[in-house]
Amino acid sequence: MATETGLVKMFFFPFIGGGHQIPMIDTARVFASHGAASTIIATPSHALNFQNLITRAQSSGHPITIHTLPAEIRDATDVTAGPMTDTTVLLQPLKTFLLRHPPDCIVIDMFHRWAGDLVDELRIPRIVFTGNGCFPRCVQENIRKYLNLENLSSDYEPFVVPNLPDKVELTKSQLPIFARNPSLFPDKMKDFEDKSFGTIINSFYELEPDYADYMRNELGKKAWIVGPVSLCNRSVEDKTQRGKLPTIDDQGCLKWLNSKEPHSVIYVCFGSLIRLPPQQLKEIAYGLEASGKSFVWVVGKIMKSSPKNKEEDDEDDVQTWLPEGFEERMKESNRGLIVRGWAPQLLILEHGAIGGFVTHCGWNSTLEGICAGVPMVTWPVTAEQFLNEKLVTSVLRIGVPVGSREWVWFRDEWKEVVGREMVEIAVKKLMGESEEAAEMRMRVKKIAESGTRAVEEGGTSYQDVDALIQELQERKVNNCNGEV
Repeated sequence: MATETGLVKMFFFPFIGGGHQIPMIDTARVFASHGAASTIIATPSHALNFQNLITRAQSSGHPITIHTLPAEIRDATDVTAGPMTDTTVLLQPLKTFLLRHPPDCIVIDMFHRWAGDLVDELRIPRIVFTGNGCFPRCVQENIRKYLNLENLSSDYEPFVVPNLPDKVELTKSQLPIFARNPSLFPDKMKDFEDKSFGTIINSFYELEPDYADYMRNELGKKAWIVGPVSLCNRSVEDKTQRGKLPTIDDQGCLKWLNSKEPHSVIYVCFGSLIRLPPQQLKEIAYGLEASGKSFVWVVGKIMKSSPKNKEEDDEDDVQTWLPEGFEERMKESNRGLIVRGWAPQLLILEHGAIGGFVTHCGWNSTLEGICAGVPMVTWPVTAEQFLNEKLVTSVLRIGVPVGSREWVWFRDEWKEVVGREMVEIAVKKLMGESEEAAEMRMRVKKIAESGTRAVEEGGTSYQDVDALIQELQERKVNNCNGEV
């Protein structure tokens, strides 16, 4: 959208954790593909995670670059950094850069909590990236506005969230600590967002139309819904190299999947941050084996018995925590493929052999499963994942809950372990031949098709990307003309 004032100049300042970094990199690529001059601000080590993606986008003629700040964040050199990681070491380098090269707007991840005041001080339009969809925002706001959770008899007493388009039933045990006791935790995130120019949301209108409307009209949020941004990854290289290089040969993985019948394999992955206790790993293994279904299981890092002293285990120690002989039996029967570390999730989910997805309901994984047309076994653990589960199971009706009940902070001890019987039952229900399972598969396929249309020219997300660029362009022209 070039004019006499040039391209709209947008900066993107992603958080370092993979669940937020990966979709914001995709978002920057989307805006560049629409003609906005997009610059991603990162540390040198984190820029390495997506340099190849940006180089390929540049070779396609998209106006996108990376600017590295002369600083590093201690003990956070990969995409597994948690949301409480302190990034304030970047404050002064960012301020220096913005003073020298002020953009037309900067998109800031919500976990850079300190950056809002800095950008406001410099009078640069600030757009927030939260990493979640419309539905959990509506649920959280209505719990805050209309409910007194202290009136509940226990953490497990069900309650219905008032004034929503659908019946959404939760328990206090499924809510984050800061949502259970709001008086003890000032809502800095809400203030961070309320003072912004608006919010970019990685979702699409057709996925949650009632909640997109509710958020804009009832909650008064200014938002541009621009996803699913993962769909900007069209080549095998782009799908393979998101986040980190896979710890499994992608061709070997695809060859194994090629040997399976269509929709016969279930994919199991808990994202980049969740640490599973050893006992939970064993229950998953026994449950998968008892289900009789073929599976690809991405086993990440493991929580040791004393997580506060020794936070995480090495991927190579996975063997220690699996039931004796389990991996050998799976190899011998060709039933299971175990991946240690990082997997090319988009490639796996899109493969025709995949018929289900056991997921922690992180928003990226939820969207990627939906866009691949794959129904889900929902297994939320932390963040807003229990709310995403309700969207999948109660509103969209494209998933089966495994039965997890306890919200857990990322590195805390798990209060409950989900038993092998519950894993087996949920997998069989999702992957079975019942009418209910067939309807779930049919529904998610239709939603996936609408997601693809949303990002194509004329689609709802495509239009929202253009609308934001146009608004920034008009503001830029007015500023050049001396208008306020």
